[in-house]
Amino acid sequence: MSRFLCLIMLSFGLIQTAVADDNTDRMSAYLTQKFGLATEKAQKISDAVQSAASKYSLPPALLLAIISIESRFKEKARGANGATGLMQVVPGAHRGLLRNVKDLTEPTTNIEVGSAILYGYMRSANGDMDAALKSYGGSKAYAQKVSLRVQDFAALAPEPGTARRADARAARCDAGPADRCAAPDNWANAFTVPAVDSSGIAGSAKPSTGSSAASN
Repeated sequence: MSRFLCLIMLSFGLIQTAVADDNTDRMSAYLTQKFGLATEKAQKISDAVQSAASKYSLPPALLLAIISIESRFKEKARGANGATGLMQVVPGAHRGLLRNVKDLTEPTTNIEVGSAILYGYMRSANGDMDAALKSYGGSKAYAQKVSLRVQDFAALAPEPGTARRADARAARCDAGPADRCAAPDNWANAFTVPAVDSSGIAGSAKPSTGSSAASN
């Protein structure tokens, strides 16, 4: 590889890092102002959101919207069916994924797990995010609510290339070694879409959009 090409790639990497840092700073400041979080806690959540968003090719604004609905950014939030933490993950629905998790209330861990669950649902739905959100929250109304809430966070971390990266990641997973990414069938087994009871509440990653843990 030529020195010039190496310099271009290095410069591009530095630009991406700078943009990510800028997005994280904006997120942190917004969470402190809007939700009253301490600066250190807001920074930790922002870092975790950026990391999970990059890993699973999900828009940071989407993860922020889900967290705001689920827990109002309260990492100790508890809901129905044992729903826990920022993204209200239900341990009983995802035992395999939580095998090595010691503290589901820890922000970085909770956001990582919740994002993995959402990504799994998205893979099972062939990339249909509305269907993935419906599985995550248990209803079409939940998916619509998240989509609307995303607008509140969209300016904090714009990600115009997210869809292309998601397609690229899916292609890498399909073409790469078996242990690089979970295959679709494995995702379906690890992230079982729960049954919905008579009240319309699903025991997925969360209890419901109107739980006591997640005031809106």
